[in-house]
Amino acid sequence: MGSPVASEAVRDLLEGYSAEVTTPDRRSLDTAAKMMPANAPVYVASLPRDTPESQLDVARMLKELGLQPVPHIVARNIPDRRSFEKIIYDLSRYAGVDRALILGGDRDRPVGDYHSSLQLLKSGILEDHGIKRVAVGCYPEGHPAIADDILETALFEKIDTASRGGIDLRLITQLCFDADAICGYLAALRSKGVTSKIRVGIAGPAKTPTLLKYAAICGVGPSLKALKKQRKITRGLLKTQTPATLLRNIAEQNRRNALLDITGVHFFTFASLSGTIDWAEKQLGRGS
Repeated sequence: MGSPVASEAVRDLLEGYSAEVTTPDRRSLDTAAKMMPANAPVYVASLPRDTPESQLDVARMLKELGLQPVPHIVARNIPDRRSFEKIIYDLSRYAGVDRALILGGDRDRPVGDYHSSLQLLKSGILEDHGIKRVAVGCYPEGHPAIADDILETALFEKIDTASRGGIDLRLITQLCFDADAICGYLAALRSKGVTSKIRVGIAGPAKTPTLLKYAAICGVGPSLKALKKQRKITRGLLKTQTPATLLRNIAEQNRRNALLDITGVHFFTFASLSGTIDWAEKQLGRGS
C-alpha cells in the first residue's frame, strides 16, 4: 500500500488532514479517535436516508472522543427555515459544533425551500449560532449539471457573502484523480483573487470498483477516464488503490508554485474511515 513514510512534501501536505465518515458506528469512531491527533476534523456526511438526529448523535460521539465534528449541511435535504435553524442550534448546543460543510445536494427535487448552499450562507442562521468556519465545495472538473460560469459566479458570491457575515470560508475540491486538473483549477482561482484556504479532496485507499462507483456518482469527468484505463491494466479488481502518486504530484506542484497555497488534504473515505486514517498516519510516520 505504498511506502511506509511519504516524502517531506507529501507529509507537509498531509499534516492536519481531515476525513469524512459516511456509515458511522461506535467501533469505527473509537478506532479513528485512537489513531487521529486530538481535535482532528472529521466530517459527518448527511445522506438522503439520514436524519438530523442521527447526524447529531455522530457529532456528539466525535466530540466526546476528542475529535472535531464537521457536519455536512445539505440544502436540498432541509424542509424550511425553522428546520434549518433547529439543526444548527442542536449541533451547536449539544455537540459543540462551530464549523460545517454546506452543500447544495444531489436531489433532483429539493424537499423544501432550499436548493443551494448560497441560500444557507445568506440566511444568517450559521453565524447566529456560532458557526464561524464554513467549507464549500469547488469543482476542478466542473459539475455535470451546472455550467462552469455559473459555478464560478456562485463561488465568488459565497466568498463575498461569507466575508460580510464574518464567516471564515474555506474550499474543498470535489473528488478528482488528476493532479494537473486540480492544480490548474486552483491556480486559476488564485489568479482571480481567491485567497480562501483550500483543501484538496482525495479518495482514500479503496478497491478499484469502489472508486469507479463513487467517481460516477460524483460526476467526475476526464480523470475518471484515466481511472478506467488504470483499471484495465490493473491485475485483479480486488487490488486496493492508494492516492500516493496523486498526492505526490499535487505536493510537488504545490511546492513549486507558491500561488497554489494548498492548505491540506480532505479524504473521501467510502465507508472505510479507519482504513483511510491508518494509511494517512503511516505516510506521516505515526502509524503502527
